Amino acid sequence: MKIYTKTGDKGETSLFGGQRVSKDNLRIEAYGTVDELNSVLGMAWNEIHDTDVKETVRKIQNDLFTLGADLATPLEKDSRVNITRIGIECIEWVEKKIDFFEEKLPELRAFIIPGGSKSASILHFARTVSRRAERNVVTLSKSVDIGDNIVIYLNRLSDLFFVLSRYENYAVGTPDTEWQK
Repeated sequence: MKIYTKTGDKGETSLFGGQRVSKDNLRIEAYGTVDELNSVLGMAWNEIHDTDVKETVRKIQNDLFTLGADLATPLEKDSRVNITRIGIECIEWVEKKIDFFEEKLPELRAFIIPGGSKSASILHFARTVSRRAERNVVTLSKSVDIGDNIVIYLNRLSDLFFVLSRYENYAVGTPDTEWQK
């Protein structure tokens, strides 16, 4: 299979189901940012020290492929495309992971400046890309129906990245840097 198809040479691409849209379409921007987030997690995964964090990030990367497919597939009643969508179980899994890692951390008493270990810094970066993806999806949801779960999932996911970044610092003995007012 060739990697280039030449079908996008005029600034259009296809959604799942065959609909052609401009590459600057809000839907493309949304799932493109999710793809960017997945790439950031690939960088993070290479630097992460804790096995539980590594496993968590790998699961998220797989879920982000599902999320990208969800965003690339319009919700239409007569659609012949049958894909897995982000469900409530994905949101609940993220919430459980937040609770799991947060229980192991010292209580948060101040705002944290992004940084610390390399792995924590990349996870902080993932948090900000996740927030941008969330903003893009919220904008998209104002013009098309995307369902309820995607925004919730991305919102929880950014919270998980914050907790994971703190946990990575904790695991390697690097203190978080508190914001000095």
